[in-house]
Amino acid sequence: MGDDEIVELFWKRSEAALSEAERKYSKYCHSIAFGILRCNEDAEECVNDTLAKAWNAIPPARPSVLRTFLGKITRNLSLNVLEKMNAEKRGLGQVPLALSELDECVSGSDFEAERHIEEETITQAVNRFLSRLDPEQQKVFVRRYWYVSSIEEIAGGYGMSESKVKSILFRLRKKLKRELEKEGILL
Repeated sequence: MGDDEIVELFWKRSEAALSEAERKYSKYCHSIAFGILRCNEDAEECVNDTLAKAWNAIPPARPSVLRTFLGKITRNLSLNVLEKMNAEKRGLGQVPLALSELDECVSGSDFEAERHIEEETITQAVNRFLSRLDPEQQKVFVRRYWYVSSIEEIAGGYGMSESKVKSILFRLRKKLKRELEKEGILL
């Protein structure tokens, strides 16, 4: 079943939407949650919570890309769960480490409205940045900073050495920082 049909089932409040979304995207969502939480039980719970949250969000939301919509919900739920746990023990330190690597490129704000505008501006700038990278660089960057994969996992997944992955990420962070500065995004 296609995404448009699944979204339509959500709009009709048909419970078949949940089973179709689960059938099509539970493995994808589980991989996101597991990458952050490193625990199958917690990841499964996040997948279930993702479906419940999607049920409550559609309608009024009408996602154009259901996979991305569900992935974002899963990622946010997983990060919230991780925040409640001891990140160093349960998350193997990967989430704080990965996010701290980007601290030099992106800073936050105390004001919610200002922060939302900044986040949207930064998101657009990062998307432009990613669109100009070669496919290998895109994959490495997204695996590290979206899926929060460890250096070792990325290296193994793409047949690279860990030092090559570290080097790619180091160069990409420097390049991202320069591009953000060019666009007037203050650090």
